[in-house]
Amino acid sequence: MALLEQLTGPDDVRDYTLEQLEELAAEIRGAIIDQVSQTGGHLAPNLGVVELTIAMHRVFDFGFDRLLFDVGHQCYPHKLLTGRLPLLSKLRTRQGMSGFPEPSESPYDLFSVGHAGTGISTAVGMARGDSLNAEGYDPKTNPGGRRVVSIIGDASIVNGVAMEGLNGAGVLNRQFLVVLNDNGMSISKPQGAMAQYFDRVRVSHTYGDFKKGAKELLKHVPGGGMLREAYHRMGEMTKAAIAEDSWFEKFGLLTVGPIDGHDLPTLIEFLTEARDMDRPMVLHVKTIKGKGLDIAEQDATRFHSPKAFKVQRTEQLGCRVEMKSGGRSFTSAFGDAITEVMDRDAKVVVATAAMADGTGVARAIDKHPARSFDTGICESHAMDMMAGMAKTGLKPFFAVYSTFLQRAFDQAFQEVALQGLPVRLCLDRAGLVGGDGAVHHGFCDVSILRTLPNAVLMAAIDEPSLRASLEFMRTWDDGLSSVRYPRDDVSERVTDPCPPFEPGKARLLTEEHADLDANAPDVAVLAFGTPAIDALSARDTLAGDYNVAVYDARFAKPIDTALIRSLLNRNVPVLTLEDHTTIGGFGTAVIEAAQELGLDTSRVVRHGLPDRWVAQDSRALQLAEVGLDTGGIARMIRYAADPERNQPFVATETETPTEPATRGRAVPSS
Repeated sequence: MALLEQLTGPDDVRDYTLEQLEELAAEIRGAIIDQVSQTGGHLAPNLGVVELTIAMHRVFDFGFDRLLFDVGHQCYPHKLLTGRLPLLSKLRTRQGMSGFPEPSESPYDLFSVGHAGTGISTAVGMARGDSLNAEGYDPKTNPGGRRVVSIIGDASIVNGVAMEGLNGAGVLNRQFLVVLNDNGMSISKPQGAMAQYFDRVRVSHTYGDFKKGAKELLKHVPGGGMLREAYHRMGEMTKAAIAEDSWFEKFGLLTVGPIDGHDLPTLIEFLTEARDMDRPMVLHVKTIKGKGLDIAEQDATRFHSPKAFKVQRTEQLGCRVEMKSGGRSFTSAFGDAITEVMDRDAKVVVATAAMADGTGVARAIDKHPARSFDTGICESHAMDMMAGMAKTGLKPFFAVYSTFLQRAFDQAFQEVALQGLPVRLCLDRAGLVGGDGAVHHGFCDVSILRTLPNAVLMAAIDEPSLRASLEFMRTWDDGLSSVRYPRDDVSERVTDPCPPFEPGKARLLTEEHADLDANAPDVAVLAFGTPAIDALSARDTLAGDYNVAVYDARFAKPIDTALIRSLLNRNVPVLTLEDHTTIGGFGTAVIEAAQELGLDTSRVVRHGLPDRWVAQDSRALQLAEVGLDTGGIARMIRYAADPERNQPFVATETETPTEPATRGRAVPSS
């Protein structure tokens, strides 16, 4: 029987021989490749950390010690080593394994982690908490205490929060290990001076004798006395690999490496020495993203998080990869549209934060490299950079996932909106995102941006409306503007020509309701974004029972007050729809506008995302779960038309998988 199938938890890893560990590494890679090829998921990042993860679990007891992930998409090997192989077959679904660390699955996962830069700071917090609780490791006073390890990779070390975490880690007077998984990649090629620094280290660093430059080094390193003391406690192998004049030592962290992240014996020896250090340190580990699958090694960006795929190898054609095909995505539509906007207007610039492919900006980078920027995983910096560009008279567009927008909200407030600068936000992955789950849902962008005075907030329903919104934003110079669109394929349901966007004016999608006096509907649906398409389908299912008007609201700010007044004065029930929380969202904006107009809001019904977390699954199943599919919307239309005879859709949470058995000492919840 295969080792992975027999493995019940990390205790087994500590009993295996080195030969068995190598065999286990191969089995883990095979299991991940097989599953991701069927369902999609994060492939290259996980293939690159197999040996490193095995070595960490061999040396540490993370049923007791603390393991904090930064960039959670590199957690698949960790999950397989902690007893979750039975959940792998339903990866990224409610019944299976989340693609990110998830405490509800296992006590070995301490945080739900989907945003980069957070792991070091949360690890510092746990280290301080354990010390205050007298549970922290100390070689003299508490040799049985908890160790703390933070693993960070995929270029997230450049994130501002990671820098703040390093600043806090450097003054910890206790054991604290940062494992830097340096694979020379982010999601795509990493950007900035830090990336160039690590490139130089990987190319030029040689393992030298620590003693050669130790005295001079310690004169200039903060906490040099502590480092000297730590040096005397270290093994000879680690002494030889200390990185002289390392960037991290400026923070007071002893730095070792880079070492080979795929050499299990070396990893185990270095981690064993690092485990018993009583000072904070960084272990710099060099890995290959996509290790073990040649096509992923050669194109780590494409295989970072691929759809389902099939590899065909023939002598005539070589290696061919067929990925599961779908329709044209909003991301692809945006990539083409923004590139064409830049073709027409030399003042337009575009930026992304490490998501050049994920947002479609890669196309603009290829065609207009001088006006296209990838800042790396630095959303706050990107927002402020866009503000600076706007101040010079340029027309900046910032393409960012909705879930990552909140990381730059302070800058959107202070440096953009407060200054009245026309920075344009293009919010990909708005609403429910499917398999990435709660860590990536874009559910609150309207709520946070709507608070900013003079902000203009839009949503696209298809490719023509996305293009029209970008054209509106190109010429809008009165302040911050945004457009949101989902992680989905564009619809071709609406065939009429798309009219230009006008501030605060909705678009009627059912022409027969152009004259409300001649044809008053039983219900008017005001849909913000792509729910308008599903509302048209729901209307079709209700034909003969209800007369339904459907509007593409277009704007969450400013609201179409003339339309709201016209409908409510005619006593037409209004149903608002949005792939966004109803708390502070589009529907709330409609009610607030109606109240300010002195209108009766009792016939306004809001429908959007419920006030709870929606777990990972396909986007279609998630929309059905919350009632934003055709059937759920049809039910809400019936309720809005006649609330005394019909019941509203109520989202109910489906069952989560049973927690898998774990071994070792359980990590307490507090």
